[in-house]
Amino acid sequence: MAQEQIRISSDWGEVTATLADNKAAHALLEMLPLTIDMRDHLRQEKTGYLPSDLPELARQRDFSTGTLGLWSSNHVVIYYSSGSVPAPGIIILGQITGDVSVFDQPGNVTVELTRLD
Repeated sequence: MAQEQIRISSDWGEVTATLADNKAAHALLEMLPLTIDMRDHLRQEKTGYLPSDLPELARQRDFSTGTLGLWSSNHVVIYYSSGSVPAPGIIILGQITGDVSVFDQPGNVTVELTRLD
């Protein structure tokens, strides 16, 4: 996959993300378009569930602002701050290239993930 990009849009704003070149990101791309209800978690991330599992890959514990990750096999996460998570860590799905601070708001949000043409 050659630097595939997706759009993540909500009532709060819109960002783009460059997907990682891995099997989990490829599988996510094949699911699009998607609408995901997300909730705020620990005032550092928005989390929501995918309709099906993504492939299991190597995980890491640290994340940066704008990381698009996978916590469990179908639990997608948008990080709007940096930090680390407990074991087993996250699978990196991509990196948001827009202003991820649009998600730095308390409360739930519905996002739409679509391919960028």
